[in-house]
Amino acid sequence: MKIHILGVCGTFMGGIARIARELGHEVAGSDQGVYPPMSTQLEQSGVRLTDGYRAASLDPAPDLVVVGNALSRGNACIEYLLNEGLAYRSGPQWLAEQVLQDRWVLAVSGTHGKTTTASMLAWILEYAGHAPGFLIGGVPLNFNVTARLGSGRCFVVEADEYDTAFFDKRSKFIHYRPRTLVITNIEFDHADIFPDLDAIKRQFHHLIRIIPGQGLLIRAAPDTVIDEVLMMGLWTPVETFGTDRVQQWGFRDAAADFSAFDVMLEGHPIGRVIWGLLGQHNALNALAALAAARHAGVAPDVAIRALSNFAGVKRRLEQLAVLRGVSVYDDFAHHPTEIRATVSALRQRVGSSRIIAVFEPRSNSMRLGAHAESFADAFSEADLALFYCPPNLGWDLAENTRSLGSKRILLQDLDAVVARILALAQPADQVLIMSNGGFGGLHQKLLRALASGTPIIT
Repeated sequence: MKIHILGVCGTFMGGIARIARELGHEVAGSDQGVYPPMSTQLEQSGVRLTDGYRAASLDPAPDLVVVGNALSRGNACIEYLLNEGLAYRSGPQWLAEQVLQDRWVLAVSGTHGKTTTASMLAWILEYAGHAPGFLIGGVPLNFNVTARLGSGRCFVVEADEYDTAFFDKRSKFIHYRPRTLVITNIEFDHADIFPDLDAIKRQFHHLIRIIPGQGLLIRAAPDTVIDEVLMMGLWTPVETFGTDRVQQWGFRDAAADFSAFDVMLEGHPIGRVIWGLLGQHNALNALAALAAARHAGVAPDVAIRALSNFAGVKRRLEQLAVLRGVSVYDDFAHHPTEIRATVSALRQRVGSSRIIAVFEPRSNSMRLGAHAESFADAFSEADLALFYCPPNLGWDLAENTRSLGSKRILLQDLDAVVARILALAQPADQVLIMSNGGFGGLHQKLLRALASGTPIIT
C-alpha cells in the first residue's frame, strides 16, 4: 500500500511512518520545515519527504493519507484530499486499526512523565524478552528510535490527551483501547484546545470507560484530580503509586538525588534501583512502569534490574557536554510542574553549584499565558533565570517574573541569550536549557562558543 503522511516530521507521525515501513508499506510524507535530525531518520527508514504542503504531493493519489493533528482546513493538502475524495485516517486511528488490534496495549497517560515512563516500560519489557512494539513521544536512549513494530504481543504507547485530527476532536488516547493504563497525574494544559480542567477530566473519563474489567489502571496517589475523574465511573481494578507508605507501590531509603532507592510493594522492600536518572519525579515514574510491567507478566526483580540499566530519554535532563568546567543540559520541560521538578532534580545532584536556567516559552499553553501565575515559582531553586521573550507572547513575562528579583534576566534575541550565558558562566556552573522545541539552535550555538574558547569568567 502507498501511504502519504501529512505532518510526518512530528514525533508521533514520524513514529507512524517508521511502523508503516516495517509493515511493508511504501511511505511518503510532507511537513512544513523538513530538516535533520527527523528528516534524516525518516529518509534512512525509506520514507520519501516533501518540504511544504502542496496538493501535487498527493498526485498521483496514494492508497491512504494519514493526517496529523497539526493540519486544519485551509491547508492545500487537506482541501485537495477532501475535494478528490481520497481515503484518509488520523494517525491514532491508523495505529489502532493496523497495529493494536491483537496486541496487549500498555498506555501511559498524564500531563507529565508520559515519555519517560513509557520509555522505562518499553525497556523493561525488552529486557525481559518480550520484544515489545512502542510509539513514544521522545527517543529512549536504550533504543535510539521513537517507534518500532516489535515482534511480541505487548505494545507500549504514550497516550496523549491532545486532539486527534481536524475531523476528530476526541483525545488521541481514546483510539488505543489499553488493557493496562497508567495515569501519572492530571493538570491543566493544552489551553489551545481545552477551555478548562473539567474538559480534560472528561476526556480521561472517556478513556477509563474503555479499559476492560480484566485490565488494570495504575494511578498516582494522592491526586485529587484523578480522584474526581474516577468518581465519574470506574470498572477496572486499580493499583496506586506514590511517596507515602499507604500506596501499593512506593520507595524508601532514597539517595538525596534519587539516583538510588528501595522499591516497596504492599509495604515490603522488593529490590533497589541504582541508576543514572535524577529526581523524585523519576522515581515515581519508575514505580508506575514497574506496576505496568508486572501486569504484563514481568517479575518485579527482573524489572528492577532492567531499570538499573535504563539509559534515560533524549532531552530529559540530558547532559550535552562539559566544556571548560561548564555543564550544559537540554530538557523538554515546558509546564511549571515539569520545570520545577527538573530544576529540583538538578539541585539535588549538584548541591550548591550555580544553576543557570534558560527558558523559551514555546508551547501553545505557555504562549497563551495559561501558566502565567505559577510560572515564576517554578524557577525558585535556580540561581539565575534567563528568559527568551519571543514576539507575540500573549502575556506579560516581565510582570509575571518580577518576584524572581535580580536573578531574572529577560532577553529578546537568541544571540543575546548566548552572549549573556557566556558573560555569566563560571567553571562548575550548570546551564539548564529548557524548551519543547529547538530553541532556534541555541544549544549548538552555546556549545560551539564554549568549545571555541570564547572567554568566560574564571
